[in-house]
Amino acid sequence: MIRTINQLEDLASIDGPLHLALGVFDGVHVGHQSVIRSAVDAAKTDGGIAGVLTFDPHPIRVLAPESAPRRILASLGHKQELLAKLDIEIMVVVPFTPEFACVEALDFLKELKDNCPNLKSLSMGEDWKFGKNRRGDTSLLKVFGDQENVIIYPLPAVMLDGERVSSTRVRQAIRDGNLNAAEAMLGRPYTVLGTVIEGQKLGRSLGFPTANLRVYNEQLPSDGVWAVRCQLDDGSEYCGAANLGMRPTLDSANPKRLLEIHLLDFEGDIY
Repeated sequence: MIRTINQLEDLASIDGPLHLALGVFDGVHVGHQSVIRSAVDAAKTDGGIAGVLTFDPHPIRVLAPESAPRRILASLGHKQELLAKLDIEIMVVVPFTPEFACVEALDFLKELKDNCPNLKSLSMGEDWKFGKNRRGDTSLLKVFGDQENVIIYPLPAVMLDGERVSSTRVRQAIRDGNLNAAEAMLGRPYTVLGTVIEGQKLGRSLGFPTANLRVYNEQLPSDGVWAVRCQLDDGSEYCGAANLGMRPTLDSANPKRLLEIHLLDFEGDIY
């Protein structure tokens, strides 16, 4: 199980060398995976611990909310599950607040090192910017690394079909219903994470019980009926049919976009 740390001070409790991947990692697509793999490989070589340092909420939601995407690719819990599959052991979640946005890049790095004397390496995209007014970059990181004996691994962007893989491209592919393109950029089938909530149980009365899923502001594809594979909390998997769309007939007073899933060959309580 991946360990989550919500404040830099708690990094002092980590025993052994720590290798961190830095970034927002929305969706954990193949570009993000390149950065994460760098930290994992460094930890395996050094016999240390691989971790990710990320931010919540997405910085753009604080710095320029009018430009922020309406939907994300992975909620924090979803991201945690994806990172665990990549051999990440620790996820450091830094709360991104207006106050934190005013911290100078070098001050952030110094605080990170002060709280984690066993910090051995940092991996990030080669064009990653951070700190007040985005003044932090890989040049500053390399100077910091030389001074503090921390190895810096800047990774080039991952390209697909002549274009850089980005969360924006993935979201657009999902919106368009082009899940093959989304899968190519994600490096895995497109997934959503949600909680089963109480519905009107009309499907049950018709012999086709459905699970209503509340997703956490995650990007959904276009409306329609989709073939799906569902994984429950206990790890069991089932094939199913999902209906995504509005229900104006049943919810005429307050129609909502709903994701309903009927699991094949399943009987049980998944609330």
